[in-house]
Amino acid sequence: MAPPVLPEVFSMFRSLFSIVALTLICNSAYASIVITGTRVVYPSDAKEVSVKLSNKGKSPVLIQSWMDDGNTKSKPDQIKVPFVLTPPINRVEAGSGQTLRIRGLPNNLPADKESIFWLNVLEIPAKPKDAKPEKDNYLQVAFRSRIKFFYRPEGLAGSPKAAATDLKWTSQGSALHVKNTSPYYISLVDVAVGGKKADGKMLAPFGEDNYSLPASAGSKVKAEYVNDYGAVITLDAAVQ
Repeated sequence: MAPPVLPEVFSMFRSLFSIVALTLICNSAYASIVITGTRVVYPSDAKEVSVKLSNKGKSPVLIQSWMDDGNTKSKPDQIKVPFVLTPPINRVEAGSGQTLRIRGLPNNLPADKESIFWLNVLEIPAKPKDAKPEKDNYLQVAFRSRIKFFYRPEGLAGSPKAAATDLKWTSQGSALHVKNTSPYYISLVDVAVGGKKADGKMLAPFGEDNYSLPASAGSKVKAEYVNDYGAVITLDAAVQ
């Protein structure tokens, strides 16, 4: 279900670079809103899940929150996902927090594997109290945070931890091939073999990928993946 649109938010977001070009005086900009966790897991048998936001800044901010299905350029009013997020728009005072509640709707998502969506939080800082538009130029930046949201059907075989440790690593020519035989998404941070390292990729359920690394049968692979709680876990495996 698409959340309501906040026109001025996206108007400002689109004109950000023109604002920067006209800026003569500005202070260092940084995001005030912190999302608890780096990912959200929604078990299919749950009524809803909650996500906590905290304003670590010294001023109130306006935030708009929505979910998308992978297209980063889609506007909230153009997105259709089987979830309802509340509140879609709210003000968070300095030093305070807000809880987002996400409830699933009837859907036809696959029952034999996870599905992935993304949670977006757009933060609009308040206008400086001492700003004088007719005299001052100032920088006002909108910060957008986007984290993974996994929909996990009930009764999937295995577990996310076992899925990572059971990855199949093989040599294909001069490349290292990895295959995910599980119904879970696996987010690899990096992969190293033969003294060389490559940035990790996210493996879809039952998906596979290649790394340009010097692999041969018996080679040792050291990789890191992110678990459900956002912790980075190291795993060791052998190339088959």
